[in-house]
Amino acid sequence: MVENSSSKKQKVVEQDSASASASPPKLAFENPLLPLASYDDDDDDEDVRREEDGNRVSSEERKTEPNGPKYSEEVDDDEDEDEGRDLVGSLGKHNRSIEVRRDCPYLDTVNRQVLDFDFEKFCSVSLSNLNVYACLVCGKYYQGRSQKSHAYTHSLEAGHHVYINLRTEKVYCLPDGYEIIDPSLDDIRHVLNSRFTKEQVEHLDKNKQWSRALDGSDYLPGMVGLNNIKETDFVNVTIQSLMRVTPLRNFFLIPENYQHSKSPLVHRFGELTRKIWHARNFKGQVSPHEFLQAVMKASKKRFRIGAQSDPVEFMSWLLNTLHTDLRSSKKRSSIIHQCFQGELEVIKESHGRPIIQKQENADALTNGNEGDTGSEVQNSFTESTRMPFLMLGLDLPPPPLFKDVMEKNIIPQVPLFNILKKFDGEMVTEVVRPRMARMRYRVTKLPQYLILHMRRFTKNNFFVEKNPTLVNFPVKNLELKDYIPLPAPKENERLRSKYDLIANIVHDGKPGEGLYRVFVQRKSEELWYEMQDLHVSETLPQMVALSEAYMQIYEQQQ
Repeated sequence: MVENSSSKKQKVVEQDSASASASPPKLAFENPLLPLASYDDDDDDEDVRREEDGNRVSSEERKTEPNGPKYSEEVDDDEDEDEGRDLVGSLGKHNRSIEVRRDCPYLDTVNRQVLDFDFEKFCSVSLSNLNVYACLVCGKYYQGRSQKSHAYTHSLEAGHHVYINLRTEKVYCLPDGYEIIDPSLDDIRHVLNSRFTKEQVEHLDKNKQWSRALDGSDYLPGMVGLNNIKETDFVNVTIQSLMRVTPLRNFFLIPENYQHSKSPLVHRFGELTRKIWHARNFKGQVSPHEFLQAVMKASKKRFRIGAQSDPVEFMSWLLNTLHTDLRSSKKRSSIIHQCFQGELEVIKESHGRPIIQKQENADALTNGNEGDTGSEVQNSFTESTRMPFLMLGLDLPPPPLFKDVMEKNIIPQVPLFNILKKFDGEMVTEVVRPRMARMRYRVTKLPQYLILHMRRFTKNNFFVEKNPTLVNFPVKNLELKDYIPLPAPKENERLRSKYDLIANIVHDGKPGEGLYRVFVQRKSEELWYEMQDLHVSETLPQMVALSEAYMQIYEQQQ
């Protein structure tokens, strides 16, 4: 009896195993009520997701597994359900071949007018940034392309069939699932990811050719307007000014120069630089949306969309943050310091508490004052330090408080050379905080690009005041050695003290409100342009000097 029962059990187990092996695999469309939650995609996308989660398994390990290949490293939540349905009897997705076709009947539905790659690459349904595809018919972003993905559903519902992967730049036709290889789509790839060769970068300043946008308007590469998302003109004028700094621009046009950096701010700034100087854009303006998001995150919302800020503060924060993110452990310097860093000698005279002199013989003190018996002597300390700088702040003379009938229309003016005397090493500047001191400044090293900012705004306990004084400055040939003492050059080097203006930021309106605009020079033709957000127009050099300058960038003559 025992032998018969054991043989029956063995037969039942064999039948169960045979039926299990003979059962067909589940199909992807078996249960139409399942939620659209599978975002599994092609091989490249799976590998990327595995890298991000740290769960990547090498192909050698899969081959040596005793129980056959396993693909349990999917990021998706419903990985176990989808694996059997999507494979349909194959060994795995890594063995699945994707059909490649050179002809697609839907290519004429691609609408370049609606394509905009300036915004964040997030799925418009799931808000995920994994495996995002752009529909080339309506311009919206969707995730995945498997049979349960949002892109696949959109292709069936809307009848839009051509999609591009925003990371790999491969183009697919859905719901058929084949890859499209067609040279007519290369212009879309160039707009999605602008590229520059070193030869193109070197000839940028010699290019005088205009580009044509899809709407028929002409634009100059590098002279495109920036979209003001909401009170972000302080960012726009700063970006437009930095785009005139040739070494900085050339550095960020080639991503290999900063691929070691993991900072999103660095990479977003590089993307924005390439978009501004790209000659094959679909439209004549650029939206700095992704860069602004990186700025908000890196500055912890100190600078944010919808709140007006000071371009001087933003320039200072941006240059210091980019320098910190770019420098590696091997070298302390960065392209920021190579362009903008100079050196100042600061002589500080501060007074301590009075000392009561009790000596009968009045000796000469270290500060040169003689003291009698029982007299109070002011004890002063002088310390000299050298400090690096990225920009120099210039103090404007206060405007006249009282005006007569004739002076009402007179706007006070001051030459730039008068306010530059602050750095001649002799002029004394009184400082109240952190304690009373007399400061003298002297420039000991000139940078390749000199940033000056005029302190127009003064803040008291009640409100912010704006100084309307006009600064008279030369557009070309600013000779510094005539007004401030400069260090002697090294051997076999000549003193480079002549500068040309390349950018001039202006503030119009009341303090705390108003608008910022910038005058920039185009080197290929030495023409000046006025830029205010999306508005770009050619202007005369004389108009540049008639504005209320707030911040300027000068380039050293070589």
